[in-house]
Amino acid sequence: MAVLLLSGVLALAVGGCACVVWAARGGPRWTRVVSTVTLTLAEIVTTANKKSRRSGSSGGGGDD
Repeated sequence: MAVLLLSGVLALAVGGCACVVWAARGGPRWTRVVSTVTLTLAEIVTTANKKSRRSGSSGGGGDD
């Protein structure tokens, strides 16, 4: 079940990237919509990842 779910997420990510490239080359309107959604989600994930890295660091790294 997990493999099926991860395969679906991977297919959506690859399809989104393809739409970004196609829209940059002047594709149809729906590719621009999908590309905007893809880029927006990527920005949200990147921002959330940066925030979690900042809050997760204790500054000492005392796992020695």
